[in-house]
Amino acid sequence: MPRITLLTDFGTRDGYVGAMKGVLASLSPDAQVEDMTHDLSAGGVTEAGFVLARYWSRYPEGTVHIVVVDPGVGTRRRPLAVEADRRFLVAPDNGVLSRVLEEAGAWRAVELTEEEYLLPRRSRTFHGRDVFAPAAAHLSLGVAISRLGRTVSDPVRHSLPHPEWARDGVVGAVVYVDRFGNLSTNLPGAVLEAVKRGEGPTVELENRSIPVGHTYGSVRPGRLVALVNSDGRVEVALRDGSARKHTGEGVGARVRISGLRPTTVDRLRRADQASSSPPGASGSTIRRRSPERP
Repeated sequence: MPRITLLTDFGTRDGYVGAMKGVLASLSPDAQVEDMTHDLSAGGVTEAGFVLARYWSRYPEGTVHIVVVDPGVGTRRRPLAVEADRRFLVAPDNGVLSRVLEEAGAWRAVELTEEEYLLPRRSRTFHGRDVFAPAAAHLSLGVAISRLGRTVSDPVRHSLPHPEWARDGVVGAVVYVDRFGNLSTNLPGAVLEAVKRGEGPTVELENRSIPVGHTYGSVRPGRLVALVNSDGRVEVALRDGSARKHTGEGVGARVRISGLRPTTVDRLRRADQASSSPPGASGSTIRRRSPERP
């Protein structure tokens, strides 16, 4: 059974999601359509990219992911279809796929230009319904991505923040705030594992010292804690509350971890850099062609 996922900033009260689902049901009636979320911040391209990175590769090969956070709809920004590690993504070319392109071991992209795979009448303000949904439906039916349009070698890619390593630690930043007010960072969780080896790293959020714990319950209610979250990254949380509201900090806030041995820092730095580079890549990007679906 074909599988399609939906990620948008549309909300659920205005019928926009329903309109897209109607197109999908008409063109690919056997597809299983799954809602990821429609509660993203309006126009939150960076936020959408972070959320997408949480799940896109966990779905089986052949899954089609639709992402519609598109403040530039109707402008000259390109509509894209991307095949990444044998999964497909349909989205605007506005940088929302930056994390996918960095994580994927192999990818290729096309601009959605072939009329046959779009709705015949298209609004300038609703490409989710008229461009992305029909393209996704055809991909779910096995249409080769190359048939949807011309090859794109330069999709928009936003520069992603990476940790800055020092002799005794590392400096990172908050990159996402979830609905609980937890502050997710770009720092690898392995830096906190040094606690088990007695190195006792110090965690600071904008010069505010944060104790290290293993769970949210490691501290008393109302206290901050730094821990490793489900993404394997360092997170600052507030027991039974919102770290964002408590500290007033959000995306971009500086987080420093110090007090590590130089040998530990060097090992962690090499491991983090290796995990940021797809297999076979000399840096953080790669583009190799993978076999085309029939």
